[in-house]
Amino acid sequence: MERNHFLMGIDAISTWVGKLAAWLIIGLMLLVVAEVFKRYMLNMPTAWIFDASNMLYGTLFMLCGAYTLAQNGHVRGDFFYGSMQPRTQASLDLVLYIVFFIPGIAALVYAGTSYAGQSWRILEHSTVTANGPPIYHFKSMIPLAGALLMLQGLAEIARCVICLKTGSWPPRLKDVNEIDVVEQQLALSTHVDDDARKAAILNASQIEESARQRTSSGDHK
Repeated sequence: MERNHFLMGIDAISTWVGKLAAWLIIGLMLLVVAEVFKRYMLNMPTAWIFDASNMLYGTLFMLCGAYTLAQNGHVRGDFFYGSMQPRTQASLDLVLYIVFFIPGIAALVYAGTSYAGQSWRILEHSTVTANGPPIYHFKSMIPLAGALLMLQGLAEIARCVICLKTGSWPPRLKDVNEIDVVEQQLALSTHVDDDARKAAILNASQIEESARQRTSSGDHK
């Protein structure tokens, strides 16, 4: 359906940005390794690496927020939620999105835009260390991450409305999960026979299914 294509399109945007931001972890790892080597092997610590590490991690953390929401991966207190009917889940989610999510993210985008704009005007540099690196580009990630979260949040609100009408959750764009990794690893193994391979995949599937019981019923499709 057209509405599902629209929701999947928003999921795809959040997923693409999240996967792109995930590459920052490689830069962060190399930066930390280089600093450890310079500090302890060469006795030549670099002052700006502390700031750079914080900025890389902060950017990764912020830009992956919408991706996590698209995958329904944010932590929730779902002791009762998992046992609710889809329409009840959708009603609860819709209220929480309207009352808390929309105002909170709107405030984040508004304040973040002002915060980043002021930083760009003065070409702000970090004051944590002497001769700190520029941070105005880093502060720009605040409104950007907020805008992506807002976009994904609107898609989740649309999913709630659809669920209230139809009684079931619409599908969402799926990313690779752990059972896919298990199947790939076992398929390449020459030390596991077919029966053992099928048993291992079945066991992994059951574990994953148990872990998903607390999520919305749309994730089981």
